[in-house]
Amino acid sequence: MDYELSAQETRLVETARTFAIEKIAPFAAYWDLNRTVPNAAFREAAAVGLTGVLAPKSIGGQGASFLAAARVVEELAGACFAFTFGLWVHNNMLNTIARNGSPDQIARYVPPMLAGERIGAFCLTEPGAGSDAAAITTRAEQSSDGWRLSGEKAWVTNGVSADVFGVYAQTEPALGWRGIAGFLLAGDTPGLERTPQYTMLGGQALGVTGIRLTNCPVSETDLLFGPGDGFKAAMRGINMARTFVGAGCCGMLQASLRTALTYGAKRHAFGKPILGFQGLQWELVDVATELEAARLLTYRAALALDRGERAVVEAAHAKKFASRVAFSGISQCMQVMGAEGLRTNYPLGRHLAMAKMTHYTDGATEIQNIVISRTLLKEYGVDVG
Repeated sequence: MDYELSAQETRLVETARTFAIEKIAPFAAYWDLNRTVPNAAFREAAAVGLTGVLAPKSIGGQGASFLAAARVVEELAGACFAFTFGLWVHNNMLNTIARNGSPDQIARYVPPMLAGERIGAFCLTEPGAGSDAAAITTRAEQSSDGWRLSGEKAWVTNGVSADVFGVYAQTEPALGWRGIAGFLLAGDTPGLERTPQYTMLGGQALGVTGIRLTNCPVSETDLLFGPGDGFKAAMRGINMARTFVGAGCCGMLQASLRTALTYGAKRHAFGKPILGFQGLQWELVDVATELEAARLLTYRAALALDRGERAVVEAAHAKKFASRVAFSGISQCMQVMGAEGLRTNYPLGRHLAMAKMTHYTDGATEIQNIVISRTLLKEYGVDVG
């Protein structure tokens, strides 16, 4: 596999590393402890080109490869996965509009999203439809002036602050997934109501809410994907998102390993640094090996996307493995640090909570097993459904 980046992409990764050190890491604990959604940091990210990483250069984006984007996510997530995930949901929304929107949609939404003045959110999951995305019940009914949307969405990242909602709704239930369309809704659309911010174990910077839609008017000009195309677009986006979740897990695990090694080199017990004990050395060596394996799977998925492939199985492998070893590896790093690892002046507790959250985002681990099983057993004539 070729991991070489262009000179511009290398500079972009370096920009992300600097931004993580200077603009995220010093504030991440505060955001989490105070349930703060860092909108100002979005605008700062925009100022250095981190809101349009995948978007074409022709409209002001970076035009980066998926591999480069994965490296950017890795650098940012090492400081705060929650902020990074929210920023990436925004990036993916912007990129989707830039590459699929009408000239009018691009002109209205892309410039303010690139500037961090408007924040994007992806709305697919519902209270009764999570992993089974084809089962969404939010309705879109045609009206004399466009469409009317009614229903409820759950687990909306950036929901607290979003100004641009990408909403997937069913236009004709009898058609199943073929009836699902995608719409763009402004945050002040009549009939759009945000539920209170979710109270979670961690990840407060995600700004997660639900939204309720009650007869929301949407003009025909804000139809992004027609019936049937909406579901296909959502699934393409999820394969990309799974790859980036894998990258974020690598970033958290790398940061946790570095934290544990730094602490273990300075902390003495029984007359020597605690890393002088082979048992602790081997705990962290196992983490390092799993990190390298997770990176290889993640970069493999990113390269498949760069080749124009769907990367369904590659993304599933990457997300499943990276989220699993992130959770176990961060826990091992905490164990090496003893009770100190529990303190909020270290990032391990935040990373552990987010590593667990990655088991559910963009398809639960069990869904990744189904995806992989379908390919694994296909040549043996076994239909896993």
